[in-house]
Amino acid sequence: MSWHLFGLRFRRLWRRRQHQVDDISQNATSQLEKNFLGRLGKFGLVWRFSVGWALLFALLGGCLIAQISALNSYYQTVQPIPGGLYSEGIQGTFTTANPLYAVDEVDTSVSRLIFASLLTYNNQNQLVGDLASGWSVNSAGTVYTVNLRPNLKWHDGQPLTSADVVFTYQTIQDPDAQSPLFTSWQNVKVAAINSQTITFTLPNPLSSFPYSLTNGIVPEHILDTINIADLRSADFNTADPIGAGPFQWSSVGVSSNNQNDTETQINLIPFRHYWAGAPKLDSLTIDAFTSRGDLLNAYQNGQITAMVDLDNLPANITDDSNNQVYNLPLTAGIYVFFKNSNPILSDTKVRQALVLAADRSAVVNSLGYSVIPVNEPLLQGQLGYNQSYAQITNQPSQAKQLLDADGWSVGTGGTRSKNGQPLDFALTVPDNAEYLKIANILAAEWRAIGINVDVQPEQSMAFQSSLSSRSYNAVLYGISIGVDPDVFVYWDSAQADVNSTEPLNFSEYQSTTADSALEAGRTRLGDQLRSIKYQAFLQAWQQDNPALGLYQPSLLYVSHVPVYGLGSNQINTDADRFDNVQNWMIRTSWVTDKS
Repeated sequence: MSWHLFGLRFRRLWRRRQHQVDDISQNATSQLEKNFLGRLGKFGLVWRFSVGWALLFALLGGCLIAQISALNSYYQTVQPIPGGLYSEGIQGTFTTANPLYAVDEVDTSVSRLIFASLLTYNNQNQLVGDLASGWSVNSAGTVYTVNLRPNLKWHDGQPLTSADVVFTYQTIQDPDAQSPLFTSWQNVKVAAINSQTITFTLPNPLSSFPYSLTNGIVPEHILDTINIADLRSADFNTADPIGAGPFQWSSVGVSSNNQNDTETQINLIPFRHYWAGAPKLDSLTIDAFTSRGDLLNAYQNGQITAMVDLDNLPANITDDSNNQVYNLPLTAGIYVFFKNSNPILSDTKVRQALVLAADRSAVVNSLGYSVIPVNEPLLQGQLGYNQSYAQITNQPSQAKQLLDADGWSVGTGGTRSKNGQPLDFALTVPDNAEYLKIANILAAEWRAIGINVDVQPEQSMAFQSSLSSRSYNAVLYGISIGVDPDVFVYWDSAQADVNSTEPLNFSEYQSTTADSALEAGRTRLGDQLRSIKYQAFLQAWQQDNPALGLYQPSLLYVSHVPVYGLGSNQINTDADRFDNVQNWMIRTSWVTDKS
């Protein structure tokens, strides 16, 4: 009975719950139809309002992002930053890093990076202290006193003192050392007053003497144990040179495919205790190639960052806007030197006619890059330079008149002659594309006025032999002049003899007026007085025309990236591109302007 009642109650309860579920389901369906499906028809009335708000919020967000970006660019700029591995390619062979012997391009480059000098040049090409904090000269102009900076160190951590400076110059003065600097340092007494002070006593006043103090200083504590006669071949020069310059020796590697195809990598790292501050680059490698083709391939393949000292660049490099090309004007001059002892060129009127007929502008324009013209023995802007003494060129009519008046008549073949002597001579030039182009332009201009010129290109060794023996009539060549106007060695009569101490008077020019002015200019200390003294020399040179001035050469430098700090100022030698190397940078980043 009880189980029957329980079953009846369970069935009533189940039916009641089922009715409740049905009611809830019907109510949910009714509400869905009423509140959602019933209102779908009204969505079209509000969608524009909804989308408008969404777009407004998106616009506000975009403006906020743009404003933040604009403010970042306002307060931040792309600036060079320290770091990076830099490699520079040069055509040539590495033989020594020792500044007492470094002469060739590769050697002087490595030497300049490793060794510091008493004086150097700033980015305006002005003489400033390097190891030296300053210098002075006595009233007679014969004693120069140089003071060293405090706390100077060699790469091995040893102190650099005046003893090292005295050792350097006394080594140069020793003939057994066989230094190329030997001639320039004869009869100069070098003495240490104390650990920080050195005096240089000259036999005669020499206003340009401080410019001689730009060679590297070597360490006494390492080299004084080496026999002076063995110094030129010492391991110090190529295995582990110790200097005080911005970079120090790391390693050297040599690879070769054959005897004429060698690559030498000299790896350098920053010297953290360099007096002017550690270099910004992480490392610097000088990569020397004996083959020009290998140098160009290494650059084009990205093996090296930059390359230097090429006469010209292939079109595919110059046409690539990603390459950075620098032309650094050298304080040097390209001249045609007329050998005054030659029977033809000894005639002053002939030399004057050669200068008048030459078109300097045509030469300059043919180069394909910007250069500074040279029109007298001093460079434009140099102390003593006077535009009124510039050579007059591109006047062929005047040149013809001058030769006519001098008795040089035009023959049937177009070449002039006088007393049976034809007016002709040979022009010796280095065998490279630029010099040959210039020589041919000049020869054509001179032939047009009746002077027959035979252009004779010579390879490097033969050309140097011709220079040293003076076995030429005229020669196209460049001379290094530098910042100071002391050009005594190039134009003084005493230097005309091939057997003289410094036989660099390639024109064999002799003039008592010029000699007196040159001597006076180099022995006076005041700039104004020196400038006055040089005027007589400039006037005599303009009248005598011992040479034809053409242009200042440039150092061609190309890199894959901008080299911040390299600059484009005038330099005195190729190695002077490194005067500011401790500040070179090749990496960039966004940097906040804290001002």
